[in-house]
Amino acid sequence: MVFDALAAPLEREAFMAWYRAQTGWSDGHSYDDAALTTAELCNWYRAMLAKFPAMNGPDAPDRSAWQEDSPLWDDPHFTDYSIGRQVIYCAFAPSVADNARKEAMRRASQHGVGLFDVSEPDGMIFFPDGLTL
Repeated sequence: MVFDALAAPLEREAFMAWYRAQTGWSDGHSYDDAALTTAELCNWYRAMLAKFPAMNGPDAPDRSAWQEDSPLWDDPHFTDYSIGRQVIYCAFAPSVADNARKEAMRRASQHGVGLFDVSEPDGMIFFPDGLTL
């Protein structure tokens, strides 16, 4: 998950409570529209789409023209993005998770957003200024 570093608490326990609130998905809007998030998160998302295209939502390819036996149907790079006002949560296929994590971190540094590795039990929380929790 990437996040707006200015909105996130700087202490791990408070961050985890904030994270749980953010991923409650109770804001009453669609979670596939990048226009609802910060400019920095939107820029991160747009950069990620080049290697990890959206699986659904307005940025997903139109699959209606694909044949069922097309290799694109099973492409593990397609990613499920849930876009909130202060976070973007990504679900990557296990087969591309390591590369996706590296790309997400590289892009987080490039675009000035934080990154929380939720796939690890005590996942690293990285802030763009170098602070980690």
